[in-house]
Amino acid sequence: MRYKKISSFRVMDLVAKAKEYNSVIHFEIGEPDIEPSIKVQNAIKKAVDKKLFGYTPTLGLKELRVKIANHYKREYNLSVNPDNILVTPGTSNAFLIAYLLTLNSGDTLAISDPSYPCYKNFAIMTDAKLKALPIDKSCDYKLNISHLEGKKIDALHISSPSNPTGNIYDKESLKELVEYCEANSISFISDELYHGLVYDKKPSSALEFSKNAIVINGFSKYFCMPGFRIGWMILPDHLVKPAQNIAQNLYLSAPTLSQYGALEAFDYDYLEYIKGEFKKRRDYLYNELKDIFKIEAKPDGAFYLWCDISKYSLDAISFSYELLENIQVAITPGVDFGEHQTKTKLRFAYTRSIEHMSEGVKRIKEYLNIK
Repeated sequence: MRYKKISSFRVMDLVAKAKEYNSVIHFEIGEPDIEPSIKVQNAIKKAVDKKLFGYTPTLGLKELRVKIANHYKREYNLSVNPDNILVTPGTSNAFLIAYLLTLNSGDTLAISDPSYPCYKNFAIMTDAKLKALPIDKSCDYKLNISHLEGKKIDALHISSPSNPTGNIYDKESLKELVEYCEANSISFISDELYHGLVYDKKPSSALEFSKNAIVINGFSKYFCMPGFRIGWMILPDHLVKPAQNIAQNLYLSAPTLSQYGALEAFDYDYLEYIKGEFKKRRDYLYNELKDIFKIEAKPDGAFYLWCDISKYSLDAISFSYELLENIQVAITPGVDFGEHQTKTKLRFAYTRSIEHMSEGVKRIKEYLNIK
């Protein structure tokens, strides 16, 4: 049966196990510990006071879609029609909708290996074939045309910055991929959830190169609103109505209170503070871990480090539990993200304070007898 093929996240088993211990240091979950803007919090309170508890239109509040469109004008100088924006309950629903829009039963979805594990599971749910294309240091952890040539592919799904490696597709490499897909009738799905958290470069959106691209983003990471379960997707004209029909059946509309909160999320002074804080955390953790584990590239964005532990273990799952049980440090095993060179990888999330992380680093160094 199809549901038996859907894999669980090993990290969630680790999270459950971590609850058995006191004083656990958390590197495992990509959940920011910074509060959303006070403007967001006040907007929620106002919505409650006004008793705004009813459904919204399926596409989402018009004023929120206008603000999202304005964000694209500000950040990318792109003119986006608010009527091409669908507000979703988090990005996971957006991924599922994108697959239902672009893949028939038996069609092939291409993703990178490693990549975010939900992609694979949603492909199974939609009865698509999965082509996991291996990426590593040799290609800077990015797909390129050579990965696609000669293969039957109906849709390509990339993420930039990526989870788990934190790399980004620069403007030229993204343009090349988008144009190849356009020329070969391959639907292009771009997960841009971590776009605000790019530290030393400016990211490009797939929309800069094609209006046929499906772009997905949300408020969980950069905006520090993970529990609000609110995201969005930008769709080409011909897919708006089909997406709306799917959304009506999946969830009718995104959470109303979360949408009213998101109206105040584009607080750019506060967002600049958030980005600066995560950059400090990246720099701290990278500098602390690069001499303990092999880190093939300093991440450009998101809030993850992709670390090779082969000096200490060839089994990331066992090593993760070893660290949890012996020193109460929780880290995600790389095998959650695919099969290519993942058995000796750990993904560290730098979503907690430097003070919190420094205690974890101290414990790791003492456990591994590193001076």
